[in-house]
Amino acid sequence: MSDPSDNKAASNTNRDTASDRNKDPDELTYAAAGVDIEASEAATAALIDAVGESAGDYAGLIDIGDRYLALATDGVGTKLLVAAAIDDYSTIGIDCVAMNVNDLVAAGVQPVAFVDYLAIDDPDENLTEQIGVGLDVGADIAGITLIGGETAILPEVVDGFDLAGTCAGLTPKNELFQQTAQPGDALVGFASSGIHSNGLTLARTAITREHEYTTSCPFGEYETLGAALLEPTQIYTDLLDPMRAHDVRTAAHITGGGLRNIERLGSHRYTIDNPLQIHPIFEFVQSAGSISDEEMYRTFNMGIGLVCAMSVENAEMLTETTDGEIIGQVETGDGVTIRGIEL
Repeated sequence: MSDPSDNKAASNTNRDTASDRNKDPDELTYAAAGVDIEASEAATAALIDAVGESAGDYAGLIDIGDRYLALATDGVGTKLLVAAAIDDYSTIGIDCVAMNVNDLVAAGVQPVAFVDYLAIDDPDENLTEQIGVGLDVGADIAGITLIGGETAILPEVVDGFDLAGTCAGLTPKNELFQQTAQPGDALVGFASSGIHSNGLTLARTAITREHEYTTSCPFGEYETLGAALLEPTQIYTDLLDPMRAHDVRTAAHITGGGLRNIERLGSHRYTIDNPLQIHPIFEFVQSAGSISDEEMYRTFNMGIGLVCAMSVENAEMLTETTDGEIIGQVETGDGVTIRGIEL
């Protein structure tokens, strides 16, 4: 799921430690940009405790006999501000669909239907038409049905607009990815398409230090930096069948919190010694914001959008039938390390 605190500014808790005082004064962090992941996680935990939420790791599950009905809900976050800045809303509907269906895929659930919610301060036909086109494209890629939605005109509640959605899915109980990773398992990673829809608060802050969203993009085939940031989130529904066929134990959708999401596979140590190629957008953001390697991996997907754990034998077969690659292994212990960087 996307980082809920990336939809609004969270409190900035400045900790004056010796380590902090030795840092580059120009170095950006996610918390300094306005999103404190630890505070967000604590707030989310408090909400779950209060409502007694019944859920799996990535979806709410309802027992309907021999199957589970699963529900996931998420939004696009501050990526919307980039779209507004360059007046291009054509792809954010894809992001909205993707962030929801990918959570269901990580749970081992087949997405089937999607409903959107658009809150806006002032009706804008051009904006809503472009969003609708994106939602339709996203649903087509994911192989799901759009079943309507809600547009709320809320001038005293929102300034601009917000886009979110809910996806429903179904899965036989025996196909749910509900095991935990085991020491000795291999980690298979699947490439992201770019920055996806997380960490945009940090990325935007870094880039706009010295650039505009309309600045020509020095990498890839993007015309502007804004267009690079708006690259739609990869949709992974086509991986469900091969993942099931090769006995994936559990999977993680890499969203808010970056590669630390891998810890959702179970309480073990995860060593990534063969990460996927880093997209140029991350290198540009890191340079623009003087951001440390650790902070980058704790915030962004860094080129890895989905990770699953399984036996080495099954992992090798999965990579032969998909574009996934073995990126590391599960070990005894705790934490995540990427080429010696402790997260």
